[in-house]
Amino acid sequence: MTDQGRAGDGTASGAERADPADSGADGDTDGGEPTVPSPAPGVPEDVRSYERFTKIEGGEYERVNDFVRERTYVTAREWAIARLCADFRTDTGVEMTKIGENLPRLVPFMTDTYTPQAVNQARAAFEGKVRKSGATFLYGAMSGFFTPEELDDTLYEVTEVAKFLLEVEGVDLTVEEELDAEDRISAAMREVREASTEVRHDGERCPNCGHEIGTETEAEADADTETETGAEADD
Repeated sequence: MTDQGRAGDGTASGAERADPADSGADGDTDGGEPTVPSPAPGVPEDVRSYERFTKIEGGEYERVNDFVRERTYVTAREWAIARLCADFRTDTGVEMTKIGENLPRLVPFMTDTYTPQAVNQARAAFEGKVRKSGATFLYGAMSGFFTPEELDDTLYEVTEVAKFLLEVEGVDLTVEEELDAEDRISAAMREVREASTEVRHDGERCPNCGHEIGTETEAEADADTETETGAEADD
């Protein structure tokens, strides 16, 4: 078994390089008629038809990696392989051998093949960083360090980065889909804020509306306030 790929760049030590003959087509012609390039021998159909990352065709790994790392905690290598692991998943698991052997064909900015161990290592690194980043963000949202407006601004910024990465992968989002996703994320974060407020101030009274935190939601408290205001107006 060969060595695992290096974690921080687009190469894999000890991994076999892709055969140049596999990536080209037979240039012979027949009777002057145009020929259709024959598929590379031994390349699976789903690899030949894979069309992710085509928007950065010809991009160098270092440039792509710099771009990704400026905006996230993951490397371009981890990002690309995590995407492949999601796309090449079967009922029995992830096709890591297929991913590693065809990596340069699947991702334009990757230049070497990878061992299954190197593919698994990159996927595990991606998952670990996502968990840590998620815990950091959720703690910030639950801690009360940020106002709702500041949290909304942060959420908007990170959502824009996530959408851009999806678009680079080849996902086409309509305006309606983007707005729907933003609305659902905002609604979920409002629930997180309300729940965290109850946890941090259970039994205390809200300085804004006076309801006892932990006994009713903010929406219920607002409804009670409106009812009381209406009753006072009737008097």
